[in-house]
Amino acid sequence: MTVKGVLFDFSGTLLRIESPESWLRAVLDETGTDLAEEEVVRLASELSRAGALPGGSSPEHMPPGLASLWEVRDRSADRHRELYTGLARQVPLPDDALYDALYERHMTPAAWAPYPDAAEVLSELRRRGIRTGVVSNIGWDLRPVLRAHGLDRFVDSCVLSYEHGIQKPDPRLFEIACGELGLTPTNVLMVGDDRTADGGATVLGCTYLPVDHLPVTERPTGLRPTLTLAG
Repeated sequence: MTVKGVLFDFSGTLLRIESPESWLRAVLDETGTDLAEEEVVRLASELSRAGALPGGSSPEHMPPGLASLWEVRDRSADRHRELYTGLARQVPLPDDALYDALYERHMTPAAWAPYPDAAEVLSELRRRGIRTGVVSNIGWDLRPVLRAHGLDRFVDSCVLSYEHGIQKPDPRLFEIACGELGLTPTNVLMVGDDRTADGGATVLGCTYLPVDHLPVTERPTGLRPTLTLAG
């Protein structure tokens, strides 16, 4: 196989969402909400267990009324917001406005950090003439986040589940992504942290490279094997 293009997942692959505590603290600061330190730590932990932070941990317990929504959450912006604000509402917060504020926060560039080798790997692929794209299960437009972190200049296309009403591992989403690169799947490498969702690209003939969904400080070179496979 000759790799002529590489598709990357977004969350947990190119960038990582902030910690639940950082997420909650940012919103409390933005809204001028004062809470005792121990209360902030407790609420952040409960929100994490509830799976309320998109890109963070999955829910430890799925409320029955949200279970069916969880399965299709990335097929539309409305479903994504409904699901994650619904999960957050499992945790009592001092102001009802905080639930929407938390959801809005996770879509901001400040809530995301690129993995240390993301720009290096994307830049080198561009230098080699290898086309690159992002294909993500997501309910909002991640392009401004890529732009704010200087990664958009290395990316030729973005295929987002909510814009197509299809989510990985449905091969149709990968087919669209390969088509946007102008390449056949057998010449495309898919890189992602979810072996089920991202690994679905192999159905079309793509090669799949798994990476570990770890904090950015714990995965400084996880994307570099991409350069070897795309050599």
